[in-house]
Amino acid sequence: MPRASFKLLPGVDQNKTPTLNEAAISESQLIRFIPDRTLGGLVQKLGGWTKFFPNTFSSIIRCLWAWEDTNANSYLGVGAEGNGGGSLQVVTSGVSINITPEKSTYNVAVNVSTTSGSDVVVITDTGRNVSSYDVVDIQTQISVGGLILFGQYYCYAIGANTYRIYATDVTGAPELATSTVTNGGAVANFTTLNGTNVVTVTLADHGYVAGESFPVLIATTVGGITFYGNYSIQEVVSTSQFKIAGTLNASSSTSGYMNSGSAHYVYYRGVGALPGGVGYGVGGYGLGGYGTGVAPVIVPGTPINAVDWTLDNWGETLIACPLNGPIYAWSPTSGSPRAAIIGDAPAVNEGAFVAMPQRQIIAWSSTFNGIKDPLLIRWCDVENYNSWIASLTNQAGSYRIPKGSRIVQCIQAGQQALIWTDLGIWAMQYVGPPYVYQFNELGTGCGLIGRKAAGSMGGVVYWMGQSQFYRLSGGGVEPIRCPIWDVIFQDLDTTNLDKIRIAPNSRFGEITWYYPTQSNGGEINAYVKYNVVLDQWDFGTLARTAWINESVLGPPIGAGTNRYIYQHETSPDADGQPMDSSFQTGYFVINEADNKMFIDQVWPDMKWGYYGGNPDANINLTFYVTDYAGQTPTAYGPYTLTEATTFITPRFRGRLVSVKIDSNDIGSFWRLGNMRYRFQQDGRF
Repeated sequence: MPRASFKLLPGVDQNKTPTLNEAAISESQLIRFIPDRTLGGLVQKLGGWTKFFPNTFSSIIRCLWAWEDTNANSYLGVGAEGNGGGSLQVVTSGVSINITPEKSTYNVAVNVSTTSGSDVVVITDTGRNVSSYDVVDIQTQISVGGLILFGQYYCYAIGANTYRIYATDVTGAPELATSTVTNGGAVANFTTLNGTNVVTVTLADHGYVAGESFPVLIATTVGGITFYGNYSIQEVVSTSQFKIAGTLNASSSTSGYMNSGSAHYVYYRGVGALPGGVGYGVGGYGLGGYGTGVAPVIVPGTPINAVDWTLDNWGETLIACPLNGPIYAWSPTSGSPRAAIIGDAPAVNEGAFVAMPQRQIIAWSSTFNGIKDPLLIRWCDVENYNSWIASLTNQAGSYRIPKGSRIVQCIQAGQQALIWTDLGIWAMQYVGPPYVYQFNELGTGCGLIGRKAAGSMGGVVYWMGQSQFYRLSGGGVEPIRCPIWDVIFQDLDTTNLDKIRIAPNSRFGEITWYYPTQSNGGEINAYVKYNVVLDQWDFGTLARTAWINESVLGPPIGAGTNRYIYQHETSPDADGQPMDSSFQTGYFVINEADNKMFIDQVWPDMKWGYYGGNPDANINLTFYVTDYAGQTPTAYGPYTLTEATTFITPRFRGRLVSVKIDSNDIGSFWRLGNMRYRFQQDGRF
């Protein structure tokens, strides 16, 4: 009887029908392909994972970042959604440190004092116990003593009820009061005229000119018009009044103050370095210090509520930016148990990263006045993240992307930064003063699908677009053919695209995208994986909500929807449980003529374990046999195979056969070799 072998093409193809996908793989789960010089690629079981940290976190983790301090201590930054005091943590030496920033928000009567000729402003806010480590964000413009107080200011404690700030102008220079005011000040007043959308704003010493933007951060309704966002100033009436256009015509002629006349203060609570002898005895480190001394008073606040994070490091300092929030910093050697806001940085950003090699924080979808501009890029001075206002003596600056509706993601890739909008991709290259950065559009019609769907590996950048995949290399932007397009884009949950996570794995030359499907309630549950060496794909079900590639902490690390953090490529198992790995081929046509074929013997050929290890894998082999493409196949098996199995006798007849191999045993590894079978003709249709 003649013999033949199952020789599979590497990669998975779901765009083809099973019959068209002859001698190739149509279904997969937790497998990978290893390059082979003769067959192109060999299919094997995916590497497994173990817990990186033994405990769960309080909510789903959305961002991970690994870095090292100057003493070669390694850290893992963990950004989770939600609050509860655990949305930002650091794992080091088997311990999790809660460094979640805290803030307090109050509407209070305006009570501000100034001294003529001084930039010192004293704010009275009874019982707040504002410390000298806090930052206040004044979100209602306050006119007092010839000054307009608006934005973020560092606080300097005076007592339990008062503190001082220092007024600055738009360049960051000290701004001096023109009059002395004691316990005064006022917020803006809106005056509407029935039947028109023209609104007169009264704000003494406002300093605006026509065409500038007047930001309203606290929604205020006057005369049937709700004010919120940026409003273009149409006319300056006087130093105390200007006119804007409301979004609707007013329903009455009336006046009303912003925020009902109250100041709106947001206090970002900071904690200074612990004094000598105190140790880590407060906040997230526990109770009691390692030595003696008195710990600083920690002013309590409410842990911030984060939906997502971007994390990076500035040397040993962790840089953390919650989605649509300010930028925070935390140093492991400072002794501070809480990440502190960078008060001079923009108050609202979609994300931030540290540009190299000149080291600047780049913030995107940022702001100048508290209202987010979805196309605005801002950056700090070189080597100074406390300087964000551009001048002739620094390299801080900004740029607004001229095309698209929003910036989706930015990353540092090699010697340039890359910016994705919903429409295309831009390069941001450092050129030094006076322009600092040069911006070039690299491609259009290749925008990013979600805010963490792009990444780099081996000098090449990969991303998931609205309906296909792309890469950026020396030849520019080019699409990547995807033979499993149907699996991804026909089942993608398009209402949760920002949950998509890219997952590079340099050890095996793989780029994975974890994504939510339509049937999974809005959370990630599936993946597609691209082997950049073989130019081949596979797919399956596995949830990872955050990921970092190989780092100072070793192999890749990912977070599951069960709120555990896992280190990958560390085990043949799924954290001590069996890994259900499998693949199924398309149909082999064992005879094109009228005669059916009969197969009575199959000789398995596998790698049954790791090199030098026990060859103890147990493999299940199943055959699906049919005569026509549309028929329901008949299953033969599963047959259990081990290294000791010389052959099996399935004894089936037909024209088309599909082969499935799967395993679910503990501690095993396998790789497919050259399986052979014996066949002969066996009757006609």
